[in-house]
This record gives sequence, structure tokens and C-alpha cells, in this order.
Amino acid sequence: MPEFSIPETKRITQPLPHTYLSAADLPEAWDWRDVNGTNFITWDKNQHIPQYCWSCWAQGTTSAISDRISILRKGAWPIVNLSPQTLINCVLLGGCGGGNPIFAYEYMHHHGLPDQTCQAYQAKNLKCSDLSVCETCAPNSTSFTPGSCTKVENPGLWYVGDHGSVKGADKIKAELYARGPIGAGIDATAELEAYTGGVFKQKKLFNKVNHEVSIIGWGKEQDTEYWIVRNSWGTYWGENGYFRIQMHDDNLAIESQGSWGIPTQTKP
Repeated sequence: MPEFSIPETKRITQPLPHTYLSAADLPEAWDWRDVNGTNFITWDKNQHIPQYCWSCWAQGTTSAISDRISILRKGAWPIVNLSPQTLINCVLLGGCGGGNPIFAYEYMHHHGLPDQTCQAYQAKNLKCSDLSVCETCAPNSTSFTPGSCTKVENPGLWYVGDHGSVKGADKIKAELYARGPIGAGIDATAELEAYTGGVFKQKKLFNKVNHEVSIIGWGKEQDTEYWIVRNSWGTYWGENGYFRIQMHDDNLAIESQGSWGIPTQTKP
């Protein structure tokens, strides 16, 4: 997997949650899958279907922003799932060979992103064009599928306004609680790939951040606090596609490269 780090690209116009929420203000546990009986989390993903693709940078970011859209819409139907394939197609320094999460936020800030129904996930690099942003297809006289594909005019787009990075357990907690799930870089070790359940812990002297996930909450088991993290390797992996990892010790750099964005339907 390619190694990446979060560059200093950001836009901040509103107070950050850690400036008005202290650790003492926050609950012992928080999970966006169940807030007073409502699940705000959007669909689970497998970045390696229909073929192997290092698209975690697009999956983790679109998962977190889609969740935040769900929160803004108070969990209303239909759920909006933003398209990672559009990012793969059109982010200059991204694709199935890897990419940097902050470039996904920058693309959404400047260009907006349609939902999954505009651009189905194909797990491959496509040329950026009108058809690789939002398209629809219909049978023609020579081809039933794919038939003739045309650009969708004026598709609904979601933008990212403020965006930036966050690190450290208390700051991540405040951001999660106040505004929703975040993206997070992690060192995806062989031990993590073999994870099947429980609270994971692995400390390394030097972490190699090579994978992007999204943190959706936290909890506590006996005296051990942990993050609740959604992966993009399918629901057959881990705890139905999720894993829990010990908090505070920056296990596998999970607390070092967090990223967040504020969704809006209005172009910033």
C-alpha cells in the first residue's frame, strides 16, 4: 500500500469543537450508529470489488462526509452516499494506485461531488470527463448494455466548506461528537489485516500510514477506551466491517492523521 501523510491544506472559518468542548463535557461512549435509537451511518464498503483498488483515500472521506450529510438531514430517507468513483476519476493526484485524503476534501470544496447513483464504483481509473462525474445509460439499436451513455445535466452536488486535520484523542472526540465521523490515516499492518474482533492494540516505533478509514465513535471496555472504526474491506472482515482499537496510545497512528469536512449543498 502507498504511504501518505496529511498536508497542511485547510479552510477554517468556524470555532473548532475542541475550543468549546472539553473531555469532561463528553460522554463515556458515543456511537453514530445508535444515537437515541437512530443510525446515522451510511453504507458499508468493499474497495476491492469488482477488482483490487487502493481507493481507501476516497472511501474513508466519502464515508465520513456521507455520514455527516445524514446527520445534517437527521437521518431522513433517502440516505445520500457520495461517489468515491468520481474522486478516483477526477482527483489529479489520486486513483486506484492510492491518493491523499485531503485532496478529496479539496476536490469536494471546489467542484462538489454527486451521489453514488451518478457514478457507480468500478474500482478502476477512468478519464475525467462529463461522463465520469455523473452519467446515465440506456439501450440503443446496437447495444443493450452499456447502450448509449450521456451526461446528466445539473446533478445534485454536495460540497465541503470548512475542512482540515485533527489529531489527539481529546480533539478527535470533540470533533466526532460535535460534527460527526472523521477520516483517519492508519498503518494497516499484517496484524490488523488479520483482525477478527475485540479491542485491537499494536504499538510500533515507526508507523507507516498507508490506509484511510473513518472513525465513527468510541467506547470503553473495563478500563480500556477504544475507537470504533469503519473499514472499507467488506462486512465479512473484522466486526461486520468495523474494528475497535485502543485509544490514547496512538496505536498505528490512528490519532495522528485525522481529517474532517463540513458538507453543504451550496458552493463555498
